[in-house]
Amino acid sequence: MAAGVLSKRARIGAMAGLVRAGLAVPMLLALVGPLGPSRAFAQGAPAATAAPEAKQSPAPAPAKGVQTIPILIARELRDEPLPLSLLDLPPADLGIAGAKLAIKDNNTTGRFMNQKFTLDVVEESNPEKLIKDVVAKVDGGAHFILADMSPNTLLKLADALANKEALIINYAAPDDRLREEDCRPHVMHVAPSRAMLADALAQYLIWKKWRRWFLVLGPQEKDKLFADALRRAAKRFGAKIVEERTFKYEGGSRRADGGYEQVQQQIPTFTQSAPDYDVLIVADEGNLFGDYLPYRTWEPRPVAGTSGLVPASWHPAIELWGGTQFQNRFKRMADRTMRPLDYNAWMGVRMIGEAASRTRTNTYRDLVAFMKSPNFEIAAFKGVGLSLRNWNGQLRQPVLVTSPKLLVSVSPQPGFLHQFTVLDTLGVDKPETKCRAYTQ
Repeated sequence: MAAGVLSKRARIGAMAGLVRAGLAVPMLLALVGPLGPSRAFAQGAPAATAAPEAKQSPAPAPAKGVQTIPILIARELRDEPLPLSLLDLPPADLGIAGAKLAIKDNNTTGRFMNQKFTLDVVEESNPEKLIKDVVAKVDGGAHFILADMSPNTLLKLADALANKEALIINYAAPDDRLREEDCRPHVMHVAPSRAMLADALAQYLIWKKWRRWFLVLGPQEKDKLFADALRRAAKRFGAKIVEERTFKYEGGSRRADGGYEQVQQQIPTFTQSAPDYDVLIVADEGNLFGDYLPYRTWEPRPVAGTSGLVPASWHPAIELWGGTQFQNRFKRMADRTMRPLDYNAWMGVRMIGEAASRTRTNTYRDLVAFMKSPNFEIAAFKGVGLSLRNWNGQLRQPVLVTSPKLLVSVSPQPGFLHQFTVLDTLGVDKPETKCRAYTQ
């Protein structure tokens, strides 16, 4: 055996030792490497160079004494406008692929802890039918639900499960009201709120001394909500919004009406005669017009917000903190890059897995109590441990500030201080919260 290369049995022993030491699964995989014969993928080689995975046979029934922890994804299918760019078309397994990778990570540790994690998916366009199906799954023993649904549907589901042993982990909706006045004690949030995203962007702009903002927002309700978060961030960190304008988007045939010549004339005219500003901030969560703004404004200014310089929970170009290994594993499994919604779902499943490995149980009450305790922390390829805010169930985390192809910065920015943790400079802090229902 070559020097420095462990036998399979020795590597398994090393992995077990790391598990007992409490290291997170991603760190364990990065340190020890895969158990299979190929090492190219673990060393960061492109996914195409790795040997293809063999077809998996149906999973055998859990052995006697194995603690089974079923996890359910509940996804509301909604009619969304097509994005401007073909590159932004959402894949069919958006979010689900991230959860599947996390199930693999959980089961890597679970083999040593006598635990097994399973994943089931419920998708439905009818909210009432979706809620009914989820309630039936909970009655059947699935106590952990990852939710991708509209705020109103999520609240109806939470109320339907209020008297049951069920924890909802919201990995998609950024609405602040779900964490604040409409919070529920059995709902956690791994998706950053709009306030967190706006604060992350604002901190970077203030650090750059770009304090004068020209705000352009779309006509949709979610655009107005993000604009509200930007106004709050401007007031909080000392920026000034010199003017606001609403972009009135008129839908039409993209092929017939969306020619670049027309846009090239429309956008400069729309942004003309604004007061002097440092950066144009766009609030277009539906991605209906925002990508038209970079390089077309009347004044040569950077664009940030939902286009240009964007705050996000994840980016497919992240290489720091073991990110390369993480990205490659996802690409090998899903045959595409990881998007923020995939990362959020991965993190939600990993939270459950982390709680199960630490408590060594699959009992619902014990797992939820540990996740809500001060002892809970999860490694998530962001350089610091992440934990839950005990006043509204939001996962505190660094927020990335990105360009379309690269990481630009990570917030919180240097100089923004907090008496407990700088992560709480992003979003609604405890003295500001309107949440009264969450278990303290």
